[in-house]
Amino acid sequence: MSAIRDRAALRPTRRRPTRTSVPPAARPASGDRRSPWPYLLVAPAVLGMLYLLVYPLARAVLISFQDFRLRELISGNAKFVGLANYQTLLTDPRFWTVVRRTFLFMAVSVILIMVIALLVALMTERLGKVWRAVVLSSLVLAWAMPVVAATTVFQWLFHSEFGIVNWALTSMGAESFERYPWFANGTAAFAILVTLVVWQSVPFAAITLYSALTTVPAELHEAARIDGAGSLRILRSVTFPMIRPIVMLVLCLEVIWTFKAFVQIWVMTKGGPGDATTILPVYAVQTALSSQRYDLGSAASMITVVLMSGVLILYFRQMFRQENES
Repeated sequence: MSAIRDRAALRPTRRRPTRTSVPPAARPASGDRRSPWPYLLVAPAVLGMLYLLVYPLARAVLISFQDFRLRELISGNAKFVGLANYQTLLTDPRFWTVVRRTFLFMAVSVILIMVIALLVALMTERLGKVWRAVVLSSLVLAWAMPVVAATTVFQWLFHSEFGIVNWALTSMGAESFERYPWFANGTAAFAILVTLVVWQSVPFAAITLYSALTTVPAELHEAARIDGAGSLRILRSVTFPMIRPIVMLVLCLEVIWTFKAFVQIWVMTKGGPGDATTILPVYAVQTALSSQRYDLGSAASMITVVLMSGVLILYFRQMFRQENES
């Protein structure tokens, strides 16, 4: 009996495998993929976006193909005319003058914005903590100023009788600027608008470029200085290639924002004197409101959208090409 007990004691005991319990959070919920709740939660935002963005755009496209004037605005019975509105615009010499002025305004403004913003970003990177905070805070405050408020301030600055610009120039001996009518001169009004747009756009571009500069490793700059490279050489060969995607993004955004600048021009000059400050968005509103030709105004707006979309296509092509190369 003792031998049997010893043999039984030596026999390995089999344990029943314990079933591990999966916590409820880790278990895949059946039917979650078919649950409508995520779509219902997103639906209000999607519907709001469609109503505020897509519907006006689709409505403008439809009106651009119709004979839509004040009578059709009241009655609602608009006649379909096809591409007649676009043909009228494209054969109008004034329209092409406005297009050239729009591209001139965009080119001058964007070049100044990018150059000044890059210089401000480079300066901010080299400042100490206190002065860097002061500069960044000033940029944020200037960027946060409403467009209409900034435009009104510029109107006061260049007022012919009470403006501080005329007073400062007269005090320095330039007597010809006493009561000088800045907004009655086309070139002067154009320059003031460019200055206003540049002043409003530089803060965003400078802050974005400064953020990109902080991502460049300091070891690359030190290695370039050890090799004998100067500041311009480091900027051209080390810094700029590292921040090129951000520079292209900022450039694209500034082109779009400058291209559709409307509030500043409408509040300050309404496109005048004459057509000296009229660009495509202002031309579209003038055509729609002054001449009651809502069809031509919509067609001009669609041409503006197409031109801005071309800028986006060029940017995305460049971005995808850089991704393929990397």
